[in-house]
Amino acid sequence: MTRTKAMAWAGGVSYFLVLGLLMGGAPRASGAVHAAGSLLAVSLLIGVLRRLPLLAWGMALFGSTVVAVITPGSVRQSLAASYQPQFLSYLAVDLVLGFVIVTCARRASIVAVAVSFVVQLLVIGGFSPGNNLTANGVIALLALAACCMAGLLSRERREHAVALRSQEVAEAVTAERLRIARELHDMVAHSIGIIAIQAGVGSRVIRTQPAEAGEALRAIEATSRETLSGLRRTLVSLRQADQGATAPEQSPLAPSPGLADVERLAAATTDAGVVVDLRRSGEQRALPADIDLSAYRIVQEALTNVVRHADTGHCRVAIHYGDEELSVEIVDDGRGITGNGLAHGFGLVGMRERVGLLNGHLSAGPRPEGGFRVAVRLPLPAAVGVPVEVR
Repeated sequence: MTRTKAMAWAGGVSYFLVLGLLMGGAPRASGAVHAAGSLLAVSLLIGVLRRLPLLAWGMALFGSTVVAVITPGSVRQSLAASYQPQFLSYLAVDLVLGFVIVTCARRASIVAVAVSFVVQLLVIGGFSPGNNLTANGVIALLALAACCMAGLLSRERREHAVALRSQEVAEAVTAERLRIARELHDMVAHSIGIIAIQAGVGSRVIRTQPAEAGEALRAIEATSRETLSGLRRTLVSLRQADQGATAPEQSPLAPSPGLADVERLAAATTDAGVVVDLRRSGEQRALPADIDLSAYRIVQEALTNVVRHADTGHCRVAIHYGDEELSVEIVDDGRGITGNGLAHGFGLVGMRERVGLLNGHLSAGPRPEGGFRVAVRLPLPAAVGVPVEVR
């Protein structure tokens, strides 16, 4: 950083040295030569321009004014009846001014434009012959306006790009928050539902049927441990994403659940009082992780709703592995939707979000013959893996 700063200041000093050599070493050169030299010399201010744009603009304005005003008298007299090209040295100021408009605050940019306009107007008006004043003024004004417009357009594009990046970051944060909310809801809601039912069973039979009460307590313990493990896995993954690395002392995490774990999910639901008839069809094979997890969570949420709201002792889960899509259907013969049931909760909302992210289709609603039906179709990629043995 110190070296870059030193090089920037060295470039600023060199700029004035070059202008001095140009004016003193070429006294009989034309104004066009002086203007071209000042335009090339402004490249020495790039270091200062990147660090302090307003300072670089002031230095360029001062140097260009010196070139325009202190043109050797013989040259100025020879050009008395023609256009004076030494005023083109202000093009360097206009270029720097365009960068100032892009990078600096609007108020500072307005002041810089106003000062540049006034200085150029006074110098051109004071050192141009009457018959060339209009031409010199119009050319200077057009150059100033062109650079200012280019700076404004670049500033708008830059602000638009920043706004787009901010919007993308906000959308990514929102999507991640929704994903975490879905995971926590699907994982915790099912476990809490099972725990509540088992606790109710245990409290009713603890005196008359100690063995069944013990089974209920063991089911509560197993479900609680599984939920705590899932919560820990979610929290650790969040911390890893925030820190960007895995701490060496952390233990390996269990893999995310999938359709291979539906049997265990069905067994837990059966222990809670709802017998699950699980049916699989088609060529069972490994699925992409996002589809596998989403399908499992949908089945989990649907079974949770059956346990909590259906008031039935039986439901059916059908999983079909098609060539182009995965079909999942959960059907019960309970009482369907009640006034304050799952239609007003987050379960169906989470299902629709998961299915929508995978470009699938969700159908959920009461059946004409009674009960409730959830049907999901998730498109599969052309090749999803090789057949695997289902646990």
